[in-house]
Amino acid sequence: MTGSTAEPDPRTAGGPTPGDPPPSRAAEQSEGLLGPTAIRGLAQQLDLRPTKSLGQNFLHDANTIRRIVRTADLLADDVVCEVGPGLGSLTLGLLPACAAVVAVEIDPRLADQLPRTVAERAPALADRLTVVTADALRVTELPGPPPTALVANLPYNVAVPVLLHLLELLPSIRTALVLVQAEVAERLAAAPGSPAYGIPSVKAAWYADVRRAGAVGRPVFWPAPNVDSGLVSLRRRPAPPGDRAATFAVVDAAFATRRKGLRAALARWAGSPAAADQRLRAAGIDPTTRGEQLSVTDFARLAATPAVLPDGDGA
Repeated sequence: MTGSTAEPDPRTAGGPTPGDPPPSRAAEQSEGLLGPTAIRGLAQQLDLRPTKSLGQNFLHDANTIRRIVRTADLLADDVVCEVGPGLGSLTLGLLPACAAVVAVEIDPRLADQLPRTVAERAPALADRLTVVTADALRVTELPGPPPTALVANLPYNVAVPVLLHLLELLPSIRTALVLVQAEVAERLAAAPGSPAYGIPSVKAAWYADVRRAGAVGRPVFWPAPNVDSGLVSLRRRPAPPGDRAATFAVVDAAFATRRKGLRAALARWAGSPAAADQRLRAAGIDPTTRGEQLSVTDFARLAATPAVLPDGDGA
């Protein structure tokens, strides 16, 4: 897994990138994209008041949409899973770039409206869209061909659980580009030993190589959030040898008390401090090391290391 990379100033990120012409209202309309006026008009039509509990902050900036689609680097035959499409800003940008979009939306009003919005603004692409009215955290399957990419403006309050759930549920996903709170972006892409490294970093690294893909400013949303945002890019790779659930249990235990060395932090997981010490040494890990220093491969190796009985026989 790679660490964080330098990002543009979030005060200006989300606007035109070098070489991009400034979008006109006519240009946005010709692409079918939703600008600020259209977003507010749709919300008014639906009597929609965006709620923080559902993470409803809608993208309305054409350059940001283009930038996300460009950064996602989709193939023409990709099937994209989009979570939280909202009023359809990103959906309209994705449809021309891939074979199909499966949009998972928890709000029934938005789920009902999305096909109508696409039919009105991009009628030639309407048959590429499938809308699933569901909580993405509770989805167990999706209709149609297996998704090969995940591109989403994730609800900030559940971004990490949703991302990890879909990566586990849909092994067909080879790439992902998600828009999340800037602090969460930093944690997801953090490298071992860095201050932001923690549970999200390790668990995301189980599935993919993770990197930051740029900052996104507050003004490109309606309503504007009170935090900055960031893009995170993930590229699927083989998981480390070992069992995912067992590895994640060790990760959870190791980071439950960040200031403790692993001998103490893993005492309950292993059964006692002495048992934790034995398993750590058997896995080739210094018992005084903290969890922040271990890679996902280290955690997987530790989880797979058998306990040692008092007589020295393996458990």
